[in-house]
Amino acid sequence: MSGLDKMKAQILKEAETSAQEILSKAREEAQKIMKNAQEEAEAQASKIASKAEKDALDHVSRAASAQDMQRKQAYLAAKQEVIREILQKAYRRILDLDDREYFEFMEKLLEKYVLPEKGEIRFTEKDLKRMPEGFSGRVKTIAAEKGGSLEIAAQPCRAEGGFLLVYGGVEENCTIKAVFDSKKEELSDQVNRMLFASGREG
Repeated sequence: MSGLDKMKAQILKEAETSAQEILSKAREEAQKIMKNAQEEAEAQASKIASKAEKDALDHVSRAASAQDMQRKQAYLAAKQEVIREILQKAYRRILDLDDREYFEFMEKLLEKYVLPEKGEIRFTEKDLKRMPEGFSGRVKTIAAEKGGSLEIAAQPCRAEGGFLLVYGGVEENCTIKAVFDSKKEELSDQVNRMLFASGREG
């Protein structure tokens, strides 16, 4: 083998060795890249799965919270409706008292609201017609006991029941509706305690 051939053979051998090294390094690098890519993909997949799970739990929690709020609102609305109906029945019951009981109630109402002044009292047209004998005397007596005087007005007040007290042009509304309205919150609380104090929502 001539010197030239030996030189060619040596160059080819070195080139092959170099190519093998380059190829080997390229394979190693490719494996690293693939491994890193796989690890990154797995990490991203884990993050996506974790976020999806968290989002699902948040959605379930919000849905449960909204449902619980709706349940509480429905329960409260039902309670308020029951209380309203009971107060309405109590109001009607007073209006429907027989004459004796009704005017006994009027006396108690008058004792509470009469002032130590001179004035007049206006009953409803219905009450003027059914007023028991001697009741006008009771009105005068109650007013006098408080240091005032009252005359029963011929002109009726417009209401379902109760009366108006008029002192110097100023009216004190003592109709049954006005009394109920003024005590509505207090009466509602009393009914609520009676019916629901020992219970709990849902």
